[in-house]
Amino acid sequence: MALSSSLALPSSLPLLSSSNTSFRRRISATVTIPQQQPPTESSKPLNLPIKKIPGDYGLPIIGPINDRQDYFYNQGKEDFFKSRVQKYKSTVFRVNMPPGPFISSNPNVVVLLDGKSFPTLFDVSKVEKKDLFTGTFSPSLELTGGYRVLSYLDPSEPTHELLKKLMFKLVSSTRHRVIPEFRSSFSELFDELENELATNGKAKFNDANDQASFNFLSRAWYGVNPADSELGLNGPSIISKWVLFQLGPILTLGLPKFIEESTIHTFRLPFSLIKKDYQKLYNFFYQNSTTLLQEASEVGISRDEACHNLIFTTCFNSFGGMKIFFPNMVKQIGRAGVNLHRRLAEEIRTAVRSNGGEITMSAMEEMTLMKSVVYESLRIEPPVSSQYGRAKKDMIIESHDAAFEVKKGEMLFGFQPFATKDPRIFERADEFVPDRFVGEEGEKLLKYVVWSNGPENESPTVKNKQCAGKDFVVLVSRLLLVELFLRYDSFEIDVGTSPLGAKVTVTSLKRATF
Repeated sequence: MALSSSLALPSSLPLLSSSNTSFRRRISATVTIPQQQPPTESSKPLNLPIKKIPGDYGLPIIGPINDRQDYFYNQGKEDFFKSRVQKYKSTVFRVNMPPGPFISSNPNVVVLLDGKSFPTLFDVSKVEKKDLFTGTFSPSLELTGGYRVLSYLDPSEPTHELLKKLMFKLVSSTRHRVIPEFRSSFSELFDELENELATNGKAKFNDANDQASFNFLSRAWYGVNPADSELGLNGPSIISKWVLFQLGPILTLGLPKFIEESTIHTFRLPFSLIKKDYQKLYNFFYQNSTTLLQEASEVGISRDEACHNLIFTTCFNSFGGMKIFFPNMVKQIGRAGVNLHRRLAEEIRTAVRSNGGEITMSAMEEMTLMKSVVYESLRIEPPVSSQYGRAKKDMIIESHDAAFEVKKGEMLFGFQPFATKDPRIFERADEFVPDRFVGEEGEKLLKYVVWSNGPENESPTVKNKQCAGKDFVVLVSRLLLVELFLRYDSFEIDVGTSPLGAKVTVTSLKRATF
């Protein structure tokens, strides 16, 4: 659910960089919020010149391979897009997206990189979402039991509504367990970090977070502790291998370029290598989803198809989101320094005390700074980095400065970190500003926070592709900060990189003193 159009990867994979850098940077706590009209996209552009979309795809095979080399190795993601924005003087342009030959049959896309054009990708009246979850290629159906799971379905397909309702049911029917099971699972995480710190002088956050996240999801949604099952403590590592087999073509793992290019970027890894591990996942979910599987069968979804969808929703979308986003959020807050830590601790503890010492939804609603920090973390480093859609009809798409004609059938692609750091929308767009979303003016900017495949101030429905667990993800992110600052006054970290985000090493935890 959390990853409605992106991915997760194991922290145990080789790093892109083995060096860690310690950050101790203080972030200003105030910002002047700019007045901004919401993005619009109309069939008749208003006072904007219609321009030809710049860029080209190059020669067949050669052009896509050259772009892939730039994207993964010569430039990297950020510079790949930034250099082309500068070259074309446009946030809309043509390029090839990985993997290209020989996995993707057509890597050609029209890129949308600003906060005005990007929302086109959410409008299902204009774009089709069928089989576009991973972009210009789709992983083997063997990896999902032979089924096209919910993330790959367009809302126009009948099964989409049935499966999305099932996911809504999964979240709503277990909401009473979320707070207590989160507290239990992440108390274990902090105990583990403290023990590791005492022994080694530092502690790996990512590994502990993976185990705590999977334990929490299993306990909250399925009422079972995975350690007491056939999975034992192997759930996160099995999931990571399974995800790699799906997403290897669009990742770089830090291996030598020749190895990656001749393997994961050119050929699909065979499912047979992880078939036994996936069966363990299947058995775990099938045995612990009796009620949901029965409800699915009553509306015409086989138990088998429903189980594979529950695996994908829990392991890929939700676990994957927590795996990527939690370390990234801890990184941002750790970098911000002691002043922000003290403000969060004071706010969180005051609100909890005023609510009888209990962590409740109403208590968290009083924590305006904490809520803003979560939204700002989702804005500056969204766990969902890529969005795709195929044009359903000829249309005009507007950027801030021009309008562009797109033909029916063309593939549209958006790299979200550029759209959510659009300087035409956000002041100090590249900075982490903790209280950016505090107050009435700050809340108006939430429509530009779109990590969930839609604006933060809108809700998922069976008719759109917004993440079914959008509110759940925001809730658990808030709970992480509440648990962290109820327990500690401040913390210090070293930050390295992993294939999909931050690799966080905790170097200090200062226990609560007030």
